[in-house]
Amino acid sequence: MFHTECFDFTLEEVRAAVRDGRLLATEVEFNRVCNYRCPYCYADDGKGGSPTDEGVLTSPEIDRVIDEIAGLGARKVVILGGEPLLYRGLEDKLARIDALGMRSEIFTNGALLTPELAATLFKYRARVALKFNSLVPEVQERMTGVKGALDKCFRAIELLRGAGYGDAPGLLAASSVICSYNVDGMCDLWRWLRNEKIIPYFEIMTPQGRMLANKHLHVDPLRLKEVFDAIARIDREEFGREWEPQPPLVGGCCFRHHYSCLVNAQGVVMPCVGVTIPLGNIREKSLREILFSSEVIRDLKNYRETIKGPCRECDKLDHCYGCRGSAYQLTGDYLASDPLCWRNAGKM
Repeated sequence: MFHTECFDFTLEEVRAAVRDGRLLATEVEFNRVCNYRCPYCYADDGKGGSPTDEGVLTSPEIDRVIDEIAGLGARKVVILGGEPLLYRGLEDKLARIDALGMRSEIFTNGALLTPELAATLFKYRARVALKFNSLVPEVQERMTGVKGALDKCFRAIELLRGAGYGDAPGLLAASSVICSYNVDGMCDLWRWLRNEKIIPYFEIMTPQGRMLANKHLHVDPLRLKEVFDAIARIDREEFGREWEPQPPLVGGCCFRHHYSCLVNAQGVVMPCVGVTIPLGNIREKSLREILFSSEVIRDLKNYRETIKGPCRECDKLDHCYGCRGSAYQLTGDYLASDPLCWRNAGKM
């Protein structure tokens, strides 16, 4: 039994993109400021300060990035932050992405959503992934740093459904990270989201950013295995969905370095939010030049030959290479075995 989907893309599509030198998606930060203060935020430096929008890409620079992404064959632009709803030119960028034949996916806490903004998002068929970490109000507040965060999330869901998302399967999602605060409630949250026809995006936290000052959020890999296994059983027995548990994503596989990359708010291109190795800056070179001259990207695409340690000997290697972000953040080596994978427990 294997994973067949990397959420929106099959493994066959991912491998074809590698073969043909194409992208399937790209993550782009439009801004860095945020109205929430999540204790695990990757965008924070972990030193007590808050990200600012100083030196971020201008609107014409973002337009050029979007055009380049389309030119490389991508089908989706994933909009990150900061909080994307704080970006004033959001509708203009959604329109540009749509005009180029791509789809938008926005990761947002949803607190700033209005009926008008929800209608705008639906107009461009943008998938919205809401920050939703727990059904318990106190836990949701602890994981966002904001009072009433769960009520704000429920309100955002209702606004989106009222704008048309309730009749549009696949456009409403919930983004959740597994940590010590919410680990015991992940099964209940998964079941609730499935019943509500909301796509669950559950993942293991990458130890970086603000989490470096909150190491108590860490969950032991063997406990993570229990949670992944329990959710897989729920999906199989209650919803008829079959998949094999593997980190870092619940119910999916992560090969994003094969078909995607991150362009951060300052124009720096990186493999992903976890592998924070600067590959170049779009203010100096084209995205194509940066990606296709990168030794790091070549290493990640040729992972069967380059990966190190027990991950290389794993019988799941054909469709899993662990979390490269966790490997890089915990060892300094993006090709090291994933320290947070339960299969590597006691082997590293």
